[in-house]
Amino acid sequence: MRLLGLAGMLFAVPALAQQTPPDPDEIVVTGHGLTPPPGDAVYAVVTIPRERLTGTASGRLEDALRDTAGLAQFRRSDSRSAHPTSQGVTLRGLGGNASSRALLLLDGVPQSDPFGGWVAFPAYLPERLGSARVIRGGGSGYAGPGALAGTTELASASPAELGRLQASAAYGSREGLDARAVAAIQFGTGFATVAGQYARGDGFIPIATGQRGLADRAAPYSQASLALRSVIDLGGAELQTSLSGFSDHRGRGIAFTQVQSEGVDASVRVVGRTWSALAYLQTRGFSSGFASIDDARSAATATLDQYNVPATGMGGRLEIEPGIGAGVTLRLGGDVRRVSGRTQELFSYVAGQPTRRRVAGGESTTLGAFADASFVSDDLTLSAGGRLDHWSIARGALAERPLAAGVATETRFADRRGWQATGRIGAAYAFGPVSLRAAAYRGWRLPTLNELYRPFRAGADATAANAALNPERLTGIEAGVDWRPLPALSLRTTFYWNRLTDGIANVFFARGPGTFAQVGFVSAAGVYRQRRNLPRLDARGIEFDARYEAGKFSVVASYAYVDSRVGALQPAQTAAHHASATFGWDGLSLTARYDGPQYEDDQNLRRLKGAVTLDAAAQLPVTRELAIEVRAENVTDARIEAGISGPGVIERASPRTLWLGLRLRLR
Repeated sequence: MRLLGLAGMLFAVPALAQQTPPDPDEIVVTGHGLTPPPGDAVYAVVTIPRERLTGTASGRLEDALRDTAGLAQFRRSDSRSAHPTSQGVTLRGLGGNASSRALLLLDGVPQSDPFGGWVAFPAYLPERLGSARVIRGGGSGYAGPGALAGTTELASASPAELGRLQASAAYGSREGLDARAVAAIQFGTGFATVAGQYARGDGFIPIATGQRGLADRAAPYSQASLALRSVIDLGGAELQTSLSGFSDHRGRGIAFTQVQSEGVDASVRVVGRTWSALAYLQTRGFSSGFASIDDARSAATATLDQYNVPATGMGGRLEIEPGIGAGVTLRLGGDVRRVSGRTQELFSYVAGQPTRRRVAGGESTTLGAFADASFVSDDLTLSAGGRLDHWSIARGALAERPLAAGVATETRFADRRGWQATGRIGAAYAFGPVSLRAAAYRGWRLPTLNELYRPFRAGADATAANAALNPERLTGIEAGVDWRPLPALSLRTTFYWNRLTDGIANVFFARGPGTFAQVGFVSAAGVYRQRRNLPRLDARGIEFDARYEAGKFSVVASYAYVDSRVGALQPAQTAAHHASATFGWDGLSLTARYDGPQYEDDQNLRRLKGAVTLDAAAQLPVTRELAIEVRAENVTDARIEAGISGPGVIERASPRTLWLGLRLRLR
């Protein structure tokens, strides 16, 4: 009821505005924020257009983002079968855990989970988006803190892109259903949009064939989202309001492992010609069960019930572009973000029943100021930006108590605070169809509440939290060449070197059997790890992007190679090679991808094989407004290895999945 009430308030203003005849001299508002600074041309930027966001075989946002080689989640599974906590986003081979090392924004609002830093991908219906802009490299400056590896900016679509109504429904493999609709209403010089989606499926068995037992079963999913947005002309400025919510239920293929996520986001942004002000609020709920399986995989036993993880994120931002002229663009501003949350868990099961309860969490705040300057003169572009952030971590606590008689324990961690200065600088020079560019940058990321306070288990393995974690810091340089030999063809190559200090990782400490702090007993099949700051991670590599468009035919290709090392070892879940190529022609598309081998663990003992996958999609017109839609994911049914447990049991990502449906579009 609260969501419906907010929705009514959100759209009451456009209704009132519609009662006043529009001034014929007013212009239609855009619904966008301030234009990206021209100095961004000196960095490695990839733009994914709306046609591609809505044209993947899976219909999933994370799949479209993978067109940018080197952009990866912690695991290869998508948001139908992956555990949500494994869907942190990173770039350039920096490794990671559950948390994103790249900043994800939607209309200027940070999107990572306030407690854990992962991304709730089912919340983002691609049809509601106009574009995605991926900036590789850290030190975002004006975009906000947290852009350690880069920034992905999602922008909502305009009525011109949406049309009056778009709707589709498809039936797929394993009783899959995918229904979605987006509508736009224009009034005067403003507009309102509504987007909704429902998806479900019986799922597949995650464990690889040949290793399954009686305990293994299919992993179903059920997901829904709704997003409402309005944009109103205020006369010299525009008011943008947004309200969205999502619900996500996933199974994990064995008993006691159901996962549920939900969230509601609200934001208000006022954008003038040279200024912008934003305020937002995010609420999240999360729960997840965990289980152990005997060696024969014949039976599962509950080990932990993470029954409630409430989290809240709130913040704001103010920025201005004072007119300077002489080829200079200057952006000044500040932002604030506060997150809080706690995990509530039942654990230490005996005879199928929990015997202890754990509550752990805290809050953190970042307050920053930034400046970004661009200079453009003939063929020369210069960029320089910096920000200064004050961070604080407070009210951290870990409490455990027995459910029956016994002694309760509670640890309260000391509050901490500090300052971080980051920035970036770059230059580009064009001569004819060739442009040379170079940049240097520093970025940082604050540990998430999940990393600081929550111990966890994954199969037989257990990992302890660490409330003393330091912020991650990155220093990097890059150089590149952009070449447009033909009007329809663009080529881009970038060489880079990054050094990550105090990178947070799950570090091996001991093998079971044994009893360890925070996690208790670990069997002989498992290992004990603790979250730690690594002294240094070095990553160097090359990225290549190409685009060719001629009439109805297009080819988009991307390749990334990275040599990423922690000492002599490769970071967990970090492949050296990523490649993607999409061929499109008149409603048909074919996408080939390659993900190279990578290791499950920080000791490089469990190796995941590489995989080549092929996707296809086609829209066959029936009338001007109606088309038959055919989609095929992983056409060859390649085995995509997503994880390996201690005993060597392999979890796979999505197998071959076929879809048949109808798509309606009313202009």
